[in-house]
Amino acid sequence: MALPAGSDRGPSLEEQEHAVELALSTLLRAGVLLAAAFVLVGGVVYLFLHGGERPDYAHFSAEAADLRSIPGVARAAAHLRPQGLIQFGLLLLIATPIMRVAFSLVAFVRERDRIYVGLTAVVLGILLLSVTGILP
Repeated sequence: MALPAGSDRGPSLEEQEHAVELALSTLLRAGVLLAAAFVLVGGVVYLFLHGGERPDYAHFSAEAADLRSIPGVARAAAHLRPQGLIQFGLLLLIATPIMRVAFSLVAFVRERDRIYVGLTAVVLGILLLSVTGILP
């Protein structure tokens, strides 16, 4: 018995595009929800520990030095410090669209779409340079 036409080829282009769109939407949803969870937990813990303190608006104190770098934020979050959890959640929120662009780059490479590979690579490069502080 012969196979139906096209059954030996695998998924159609429309099915592949739908799968990529579904994966991108799942990535964005998971990133935002995970970021929100970290910020929420950090905020609740911070309020539990410091909610009764009176703010002193006469003196400005900068963020602790260990919370000014990505590794420092990661360490603070790993130690369950509330400020570290909040900032880690914000870093996840920033990383989510960057991961979307990186995922899109991989999808365009798999599709062998050279124009979109080039454009997406430029956008990803600009995003990464901006996040690292190299570009203003």
